[in-house]
Amino acid sequence: MSKLSDFDYVLPTELIAQFPAENRTSSRLLVATKSALKHENFLDFLSYVNPGDLLIFNDTKVIPARLFGQKESGGKIDCLIERVLSDHSALAHIRASHAPKLNSKIILAHNIEAKIVNKQNNLYELYFLSDEPLFLLLEKFG
Repeated sequence: MSKLSDFDYVLPTELIAQFPAENRTSSRLLVATKSALKHENFLDFLSYVNPGDLLIFNDTKVIPARLFGQKESGGKIDCLIERVLSDHSALAHIRASHAPKLNSKIILAHNIEAKIVNKQNNLYELYFLSDEPLFLLLEKFG
């Protein structure tokens, strides 16, 4: 049986793309065969596809989900949105010298205000006090 630690690996930060390649066909491609891993170029993709193969497309994207700000007390916070729940609420990791209190407000970058409405395990549920949808706020300021 596999253990979670079997899937641990080192991923250097500089290898994590922050933006798509200007020329998409020059993107890197990792090819896994039964005997080896090979680093290729996406331009070579079709040489690895055979008739009858099933292709599954992942159209997800990484959202700019980190916001910095402060608590009402003035203490600095680092807020990382983990899951958007609705246009105005999300679950987030919050790092601060002292944990923020329930029902308190936090002021994030560009005066984005959010209220801490719940805590679930290590995640805070935030309600964003803005007329703009949360995804739009993250795209603009995250």
